[in-house]
Parts: sequence; structure tokens; C-alpha cells
Amino acid sequence: MSLSVQALTGEDIKAALPELARLRITVFRDWPYLYDGTLAYEEEYLAKFAAAMGAVCVIARDGDLVVGASTGAPMIEHADEFGEPFRQAGYDLSKIFYCGESVLLKSHRGHGLGHKFFDLREGQAHALGGFTHSTFCRVVRPDDHPLKPADYVPLDGFWTKRGYAPVPGLTATYDWKDVDHDDETTHTMQFWMKALR
Repeated sequence: MSLSVQALTGEDIKAALPELARLRITVFRDWPYLYDGTLAYEEEYLAKFAAAMGAVCVIARDGDLVVGASTGAPMIEHADEFGEPFRQAGYDLSKIFYCGESVLLKSHRGHGLGHKFFDLREGQAHALGGFTHSTFCRVVRPDDHPLKPADYVPLDGFWTKRGYAPVPGLTATYDWKDVDHDDETTHTMQFWMKALR
């Protein structure tokens, strides 16, 4: 295993988008997202991300193979369904950096790449300047969901070690099609946040 990690910004992000779309569809199909995505939707979603001012895309490679990716951008550049809960809670969106998805193939987990993803995204927030908080969100699923794997270990402990904590009552909703549904359904997303120093 020959791992390398690179943070891309500006126009350099666009070249990574096809691999990022592939990874999102592959990784998010598993629990807890159960996302039944399409390349057409991914291309549209990621094109908006790539155009965001201050965006960063962290790419992990094993040799020449892209095995993981992680995104981040100023919250003010993201969709209203993510920003609105913060506005309603009294936060200044211009001071919040949003860590978007992290996707990593199962074969390459446990090698510290999750920490690198956060290090480089938080590093982008510091480089841009003016951000007081970093945040991300996770889908909320019932513990008794029929598709939950018996051996599933949530990432709460990892996120807590990174200094993040769930913010009570700070949630958003987002629609997508689950692998076991015929149509899109609404999902609750819980925000976690940490203060940047």
C-alpha cells in the first residue's frame, strides 16, 4: 500500500470530480447513508461544489488509484437547507467552514486517512481566515433499521477525539433515494461542530 494525500483547490478540483462522483456512489450506498445515487446527479452536485469560492477537495491515492476523497468549503457557499438552520440559531454563516462528505473505500480504512481529511480541510479554513467554527453533518438513522449491519461501529468516537460534538437541535433535512425505496425520502442530518483556534 503506497498512500498519498493531496489537497486540491481552485481549478485543480475539476479534474478530480469524476473520481469523487464514483466514490460517493460506491461508499454512500452502504450504511448509514444507503444512497442510491446516479452519476448525472453527482456531476451536477459536484459542479456546484467545485465552483464554490474557497472550496477544497482532499484526494487520497494508493499508487495511482483514488481510494478516498473529502470536501470542504465556506458554509455560505452551500445549499440553503444546510445554512438555514445555522441562521435560525443565530450563527454568522460567514464564520463557519463546512466539512462536506468524506468517502473512503473499506479496503483503505484504519490507516489515518480520516485524520488527514480533517487536518487538510481545517487547514483550508485557517488559510482562508475568518472562520470561528468548523462543522459537518451526519444522517440520523433508527437503531432498529433493518439494513443496519450487526457489526457497525459509528464514527462518534473519532469525531469526538477531533474536538467535534453534536449541537442539540441543530439539524437539517435532505432528500435522496435509499437503496430499499422506490422514491426519494427525507432524511434528518445532525450537525456536529468545533471551535477553530
